[in-house]
Amino acid sequence: MQDQGPKRLTYPGGFDAVLAQMEGRRDQMTFAPGEALPAPGTDLTPLRRATVGKPPAAIRRSTSGFAAKSRELHREFEGRPAICMLNAMLIANLRRRDQPPGTVALFVELWADHAGFLIDNLDARWLVSSVTTFGDHGVTLAQRVTGTAMNVLFNTMKLHETERLFSGDAPDVPHSARRADAPLALGMDAYAIVGGGLDVNMLGRIWLDAAEDPVIAPLAHHLLEALNADDRNVFRRLRLMREAREAKRAGKAAAAAAPETPRPVPVDTARVETDPAALRWGTVTTALAPLPDLARFAAWHLQLGAARVTLCLDDADGAKGEWLARHPAVEVILCDAAHWQRLGRRPKAHQIRQVANAGHVYAGSDLHWLAQIDVDEFILPDAPLATSLAAVDPGTAVLTLPSVERLAATDPTAPARFKTTARMAGRDSAVLTEIYPTYGAHLRGGYISHLEGKYLVRTGLPDIRLAIHHPLSHGAAVANSLPLDGVRLGHAHAASWEVFRDKMRFRLDRGSYRKKEAEDFRLADVLAYLEETEGEAGLRHFYEEVCTARPALVAALKARGMLITREMDLDAAVLAEFGDLPPEAP
Repeated sequence: MQDQGPKRLTYPGGFDAVLAQMEGRRDQMTFAPGEALPAPGTDLTPLRRATVGKPPAAIRRSTSGFAAKSRELHREFEGRPAICMLNAMLIANLRRRDQPPGTVALFVELWADHAGFLIDNLDARWLVSSVTTFGDHGVTLAQRVTGTAMNVLFNTMKLHETERLFSGDAPDVPHSARRADAPLALGMDAYAIVGGGLDVNMLGRIWLDAAEDPVIAPLAHHLLEALNADDRNVFRRLRLMREAREAKRAGKAAAAAAPETPRPVPVDTARVETDPAALRWGTVTTALAPLPDLARFAAWHLQLGAARVTLCLDDADGAKGEWLARHPAVEVILCDAAHWQRLGRRPKAHQIRQVANAGHVYAGSDLHWLAQIDVDEFILPDAPLATSLAAVDPGTAVLTLPSVERLAATDPTAPARFKTTARMAGRDSAVLTEIYPTYGAHLRGGYISHLEGKYLVRTGLPDIRLAIHHPLSHGAAVANSLPLDGVRLGHAHAASWEVFRDKMRFRLDRGSYRKKEAEDFRLADVLAYLEETEGEAGLRHFYEEVCTARPALVAALKARGMLITREMDLDAAVLAEFGDLPPEAP
C-alpha cells in the first residue's frame, strides 16, 4: 500500500494545542481592594427585590478583572433582579482555574435556596451556563455527573445546529431528502429514525441522574422540559421525520386493510336477564400460574356470585385441574395437544392463545355475561354484581371495567390497596411527578401494567371476537359499549418484588412492558436503564417507589382521591369455597 503521509488533523498540534487554547483565558480574576463576592451563608433574599442599576463609581474607576466583568454584567442585567447578576458573576469566577474561597459554596447555596426564582428570571442561555457549571464544581456526584452530561449535550447541539444553518434550512424544518449512503465517523451505526432509542436513552439518563440531587434537579429538569418543548433542535426534527415515516407506513397499512368504524352489535333480547336472582355471569381465564393463585382467583369470583369460573390451564397440569374441579362451579380445560387439535392449532403467542380459548368458551356458554380476565385480576364491585348487570340497558352489548393497580402489601393485616390513574380521579397527569417523584414522568397513568382495563360481554352476540382488552365485531370495536358504574378491575400485576423481578424480562420481551415505536422515554426505557446502570438495586428502588404500599405513597394517593381499599382475605375465600387450602408448589 502506498504511503499516504501524515493524516490531516482537525486541530493541528493535537490535544496539546487544544488544551493550550482552552486554558488561555482561565487565569484567576483579579480583585481591587474593597471588591469581593458575598460570603457563603449570606442571606441573598434581598437581592431578589433589588434591581441592577448603573455600576457604582468605584467599579467604573477600577481596573481589576472583577470590575471589568462587573461593568459588562451591569450592562446586560440592568433593570433585572440583582440575584441574577450575582449568579452570572459566580459563573464567571468558576470558569477560571481558581477563584476566591467560598465561591463554590455560595454558588451551590444560591441554587439550593433560590432555584425557582432564578429559573423564572434567567434566560435559557444563563440557565444552561448555570447547569453546566455544576459539571466542574458540583459538591455531589449527581451534580457533577448531570452538569457534565448537560455540558456535552448543549455544546454538541450548538455545534451541530450552527453547522446545519448552512444547509439553508431553518432549525424547525426536518430533512426530507433521502439519507446519503455513507459511513459515520469511527464506524458508528446510524441512528434508526423509526424505533431508535438513542435520543430517549440519552435524555432519560440525564433526567434520572439529575433526580438524584435536590439542588440540581429543578434546573436540569426545567432545561430538559424546555428542550422538549422547543421545535428548533435535532431531537424535534428527528421526531417529525419519524412521524412522517410512521404516517406513511400507517397509510399503506390502512389502504391494505381499511379498519371499520365502531359498529353496534345486535343483542338477542331473548337472552337478556333483568332478574338478579336468575342472572348468571362468569369468567374465562387462560393461565400459567401456581395452584394457590388459581384457587384464590376462582374463590374470589365464586364469593362474588359467579355461576361459573372457567380456567384454561396453559400448562395442561392435570393435578392442578383435579384439585380445582372439585368445585362444581369451576370448569377446568387442560390446554394439551388434544385441546389445540380441536381448536385447529396452538398459537405461539400467549395473547393469541387467550383469545382462542375465550372464543371457544364464549361460543358454548349458557351464561348471560362473560368476563375475560387474567388470574391476577379481580372484579371489585361496589354492589352485588348480578344486581348491577340486571339493571343494564338491554341494548348494551359490552361493559368496560377500568383497571386499578394493586400496591404490594407492607402490612399483611391491612386491607388491599389499589391506585387509580390521575384521570380516574379527575386530576391532571402532572400529579404523577408529585406522587412518584423519580419515575412519574415516564409512567402511563402512574401504572406499570395496562390502563385499558377489561370487559364483560353479553353472550350470544353474533360475529364477536373476544380480544384481550375489548371485543371486536368484524374487526371493529363494539359501539354499544358502556362502563359499568361502581365496578373496577383490581390488577395484582406485581404483588411482590419477587413476582416483578422474575416476570420483568418476559414482559419486556413479549408482554405488557414492550415499547411501542412512537413512545418517548417510558417504562421499558426506565427498566432497561436501571438494569444496565444499577442492576437489581436500581430495579428494587423503582419497585418500592412505584409499586409498594409504603405509608408516604398511600397518603399521597389518598390525598388526591386516587386510592381504593378492599378487604380481600383470599385464603379465607378459598377455605370457604374449596374446604381446604391447596398445597404450595415445591
